[in-house]
Amino acid sequence: MFTAGVLTISDKGATGGRQDKSGAVIHEILPGIDAHVVNYEIIPDDKELIIKTLIKWVDDDNLDILITTGGTGLTPRDVTPEATLAVVDRIVPGFAEAMRAESLKKTPHAMLSRAVAGTRGKCLIINLPGSPKAVRECLEVILPALPHAVETLKGQVDECGTSET
Repeated sequence: MFTAGVLTISDKGATGGRQDKSGAVIHEILPGIDAHVVNYEIIPDDKELIIKTLIKWVDDDNLDILITTGGTGLTPRDVTPEATLAVVDRIVPGFAEAMRAESLKKTPHAMLSRAVAGTRGKCLIINLPGSPKAVRECLEVILPALPHAVETLKGQVDECGTSET
């Protein structure tokens, strides 16, 4: 079992002006990899608040996976990637690359996503878009790799490759 946090970043969602459908999709899908959501919050698109929340959830709450939704586009208020990059130790570009590649099969707008992924300590942080449909599509792409990534970060995997004879 993995512990997970779902952080929805939305000005309208934080004030109750929009229902958090994207966060609900993440809550629905994560149990499929035996991940239990222990932290959930909706906050506004505020870089310093995002940074503070990411650090607290990782450093104090010791999450295994922290998934954000929202704030990855091109509007001036979209600062989730910058906040994430400010707190991660290492980037893991394959997650964002895979999500964009798969999403591009459905819409050319996927290339506008600035989502990033990285690690802080033993936690994997992944940015997802704010659209419920895009969240579902992106999670479906990366879901098979999440358990191995978390196990590797936690030091539970000795060998990452397989040998062929």
